Amino acid sequence: MSQTTIQAVRGMNDILPDEAERWEALEDLLRSWLQSYGYRNIRTPILEQTGLFRRAIGEATDIVEKEMYSFIDELNGESLTLRPEATASTVRAAIQHNLVYGGPQRLYYLGPMYRHERPQKGRYRQFHQVGAEALGLPGPDIDAEMLLMCARLWGDLGIEGMRLELNSLGSAQERSVYRGALVDYLRLHASSLDEDSRRRLETNPLRVLDSKNPAMQEIITGSPRLLDYLGRESLAHFEGVQAIIADAGLPSRINARLVRGLDYYNFTVFEWVTDRLGAQGTVCAGGRYDGLFQQIGGKAVAACGWAIGIERLLGLMDGAPVAGSRPDAYLVNQGVEAERFAFRVAELLRDRGFSVLHHCGGGSFKSQMKRADASGAAVAVIVGDDEARAREASIKPLREAREQFRVNMDAIADAIAQLLYEDETE
Repeated sequence: MSQTTIQAVRGMNDILPDEAERWEALEDLLRSWLQSYGYRNIRTPILEQTGLFRRAIGEATDIVEKEMYSFIDELNGESLTLRPEATASTVRAAIQHNLVYGGPQRLYYLGPMYRHERPQKGRYRQFHQVGAEALGLPGPDIDAEMLLMCARLWGDLGIEGMRLELNSLGSAQERSVYRGALVDYLRLHASSLDEDSRRRLETNPLRVLDSKNPAMQEIITGSPRLLDYLGRESLAHFEGVQAIIADAGLPSRINARLVRGLDYYNFTVFEWVTDRLGAQGTVCAGGRYDGLFQQIGGKAVAACGWAIGIERLLGLMDGAPVAGSRPDAYLVNQGVEAERFAFRVAELLRDRGFSVLHHCGGGSFKSQMKRADASGAAVAVIVGDDEARAREASIKPLREAREQFRVNMDAIADAIAQLLYEDETE
């Protein structure tokens, strides 16, 4: 009786070696770029207490209402959730470990997130984000730096057509007054609201402004503008952000309907969008969340951050060269003595910093050389029983027309180094 083949969970994708090499190369670049701005890595658990996200993101958000993977831990009855985002986890860690006691912190994370959504291109149930969080910095300058560093990333990756949209949500008090005005306006048009908007009208009316339903756009366009309800401090902060990025030559557009989907934002919010990814056009999003520390039980701390979807970023880089890993040398061996000696050669080369793909599994000399060529290695290091007895190896350049030559074991590393790096030293 045949058994049903087990496959990956829908919306959670395997990343196979060829594609994983692109991921690794991009992740290396992202780490280097973030470190160049002084950001340090933080790694939080994938599982958190469900209450963290309910308090941080908000009970009346799509994420908490419909998208979280939550379950009861049978050992202690505790409700746990696979993280749907990492800002709340980062702030929880900062509170728990008193990270901002000694001064501001610039932190970044990189890893998987989970939301139970309908899978489609650019939107998966397990997806990956890189994010930056600046903690303890209250001024508009850090908001602006976060926008400028993203602009640098698009340039470094050769991604064109990215547009920056900005808005300010003001303070909690200003947003409360605006919420009342918005609800009054929307109730005048209650008969024209779609089902989602009628539900949000009672729970999270600002999310109505984020509706993508074409039938809702006329109502949304005519709604009150949050910017008109901002006080002097909120406007000064927002104008400060705009002035810095304008001086740096970064264009932006104010989108008065940009509200973001999480309850913890205040003041500056932003999205980097593109037309090249279809419906999933937001590549990077974030903003300021000064109230989140208190919201989940800490003391008030100013904070600002963003997150970038890795899958969407890679989607914009289709066709762009992202270097994969290629070994420096492929070690071919044939014969009983050669097989044992080859391990010593491989480890010697690795001691000298070379990446070596050591052939295992036997096979003819011809088939091994085919694999050496297919590996992308610059050279083949060949060991037979004769070489093993003489403590030598033959070196064959694979990417240029040069003759194979034989060297003593102690000279193998220097010979390979000369082949790989001689162009740099000429």
